[in-house]
Amino acid sequence: MERMSSSLQYWVEEHKLSTIGAVWATAVGASVAYSRRRAPARATGMRLIHARMHAQALTLAVLGGAALAHHYHGKSTNAGKRQQQEDLDYGFYSQLPPATDADGNENERWSW
Repeated sequence: MERMSSSLQYWVEEHKLSTIGAVWATAVGASVAYSRRRAPARATGMRLIHARMHAQALTLAVLGGAALAHHYHGKSTNAGKRQQQEDLDYGFYSQLPPATDADGNENERWSW
């Protein structure tokens, strides 16, 4: 169960906007379905307005939760990610051929 939870958490962290959009769309659908069952005489336009308001409230709550999670989880992982990114950048540049040779002439790979 813990493995599934961590993989789900990783997926949500990688696809934040998709997750928030899916929550919003699900909330709209659920709210329309609920209001259709609860008050069938209500006009469709009124149902959609209410559904959008409910979805916006839920989306704001999800965004607040995501901001808190990013704030608290970001502190512990930022240092490691920053160090890893610096290592990758230096590793990339060290693999490039020099732009000039020992005499100062431009390398053919770098000339247009």
